Order: sequence, then structure tokens, then C-alpha cells
Amino acid sequence: MNLPYVEREKNTLKKMINLYCRDKHRCNTVPCEDCRILINYAGKRLDMCRFKGDKPTCERCPVHCYKPDMRDKVKKIMRYAGPRMIFYHPLDAVRHIIKNRKRAPIK
Repeated sequence: MNLPYVEREKNTLKKMINLYCRDKHRCNTVPCEDCRILINYAGKRLDMCRFKGDKPTCERCPVHCYKPDMRDKVKKIMRYAGPRMIFYHPLDAVRHIIKNRKRAPIK
């Protein structure tokens, strides 16, 4: 069973990837194969996060659990979709901004 905030993080990341895929890869209804792979990979990483309830945003996390190529893809997507989230998914965007101000736990 996943905790609600982990599910929320997965859902927010999925929305960001879908937004990026729609605009950059021209996929209107479902994300392309590469983006689906990234959604699944990120979901597994979030499920295995060692911080669970104290999980900071990935930007502030002291542990980088993504493979370098996947991390680069997610960074690129977040740079594009992050500013646009305020228009498409404002509640998720505000939650992320607030959470990003929280310091990462030390474990």
C-alpha cells in the first residue's frame, strides 16, 4: 500500500510528463512509448523512496535514485512542464512549490 503523498507525487509527475509529451511529441490522448516507460520508472523509484513520509522534492533530495539518463529526461520535462503546471494543474503546482521550500531530512 502506498502512502497518499507518494501517490500524489506520482500523479503530479505523470501530469507533467503527459503535458510535455502532448506538446513536444504531439501525443494527444496517450503518451508515447518513451514517456510511458519514464512514467513507470519514476513510479517505481517513488515507491522505493527511502524517505517515504518525509520525502522532499527530488530537486532537494540528498539521494539521487534515478539512473543518469532517466534523471536527465525528468529534469528536461520538469523544466518545460513545471511553469505550465500553474495553468493546467494549479493545485498540484502550488503543492509542489510549497513542498520544494521544505528542507530535506537527514537519514
